[in-house]
Amino acid sequence: MFEAMDDLLAEHADLEKQLADPAVHTDQTRARNLGRRYAELGPIVDTYRQWASARDDVEAARELVAEDPDFAAEAEEAEQRREEYAEKLRRLLVPRDPADDKDVILEVKAGEGGEESALFAGDLLRMYLRYAERAGWKTEILESNESDLGGYKDVQVAVKTKGNPAPGEGVFARLKFEGGVHRVQRVPATESQGRIHTSAAGVLVYPEAEEVEVEINANDLRIDVYRSSGPGGQSVNTTDSAVRITHLPTGIVVSCQNEKSQLQNKESAMRILRARMLAAAQEEADKEASDVRRSQVRTVDRSERIRTYNFAENRISDHRVGYKAYNLDQVLDGDLDPVIQACVDADMAARLAHQ
Repeated sequence: MFEAMDDLLAEHADLEKQLADPAVHTDQTRARNLGRRYAELGPIVDTYRQWASARDDVEAARELVAEDPDFAAEAEEAEQRREEYAEKLRRLLVPRDPADDKDVILEVKAGEGGEESALFAGDLLRMYLRYAERAGWKTEILESNESDLGGYKDVQVAVKTKGNPAPGEGVFARLKFEGGVHRVQRVPATESQGRIHTSAAGVLVYPEAEEVEVEINANDLRIDVYRSSGPGGQSVNTTDSAVRITHLPTGIVVSCQNEKSQLQNKESAMRILRARMLAAAQEEADKEASDVRRSQVRTVDRSERIRTYNFAENRISDHRVGYKAYNLDQVLDGDLDPVIQACVDADMAARLAHQ
């Protein structure tokens, strides 16, 4: 099980040496990448050393038992500690999604249900913003298209971590399970007779791509500028600051109009475009490893739901893993960790089963 540990220990020592060299930090991109890998290996190396120490304790305890049976209880405790560290190490050594430590661009899109769906999309956005705040992440709304009643027809938000997260604690590692269709059952604000309606909103989660990861030829882009407009068609400003970028080879189209500057809107659109292109390239390159991304439903059809939010019962249900809880109000206030952890645990169980 631990055959790769010699190589990982050597890599960890080499990374430590490189990061101690001031010259490395003159290249921020290189230093950041080295730091991420060092942070990823840290828990593995620490757990291996704990396992090795517990292994030595077991051998010493067995020698004592051979001389005096009264040490049998200590030997059993040492054996239990060794097994606990071995199980923890097995989990840490399970191959991870290489995008897990990346920041993300998260999109929420209204679907079936008209204005009620747009209001629910706004509820989901606030849930993710509050969850990010609890996690200590930084958020930035890149583009939004608000509805007349204050919801969102669609919105894109960048979510970034601070520093180098521990394995499994990166933004994409946690939020990638949010991709899909979210269904809501409640009495809409627009309903006069108190009837419960069902509507849906879609969520897409892309790992954010750095410029060096996605090569975009300027000749492959068609960039159109136009005048921004807000909810109901009202003018946001009187200049052609909104930007629409079409990547001709793939047909991917991104529009941004939130900022008053055309340059800022173009930069935001390029960030979204790079993230979409990276996700598409990764799916194409490795179908087996992209099960998570393939499960993110691109069409907002409520029959393809991953989760249901039932307001009448204060219930949230994740249909992929059978999770159910009656604290919907708390979840919408950002207490999303138990829901996400149920998906993480199910994913880990599946990975361990295929080792």
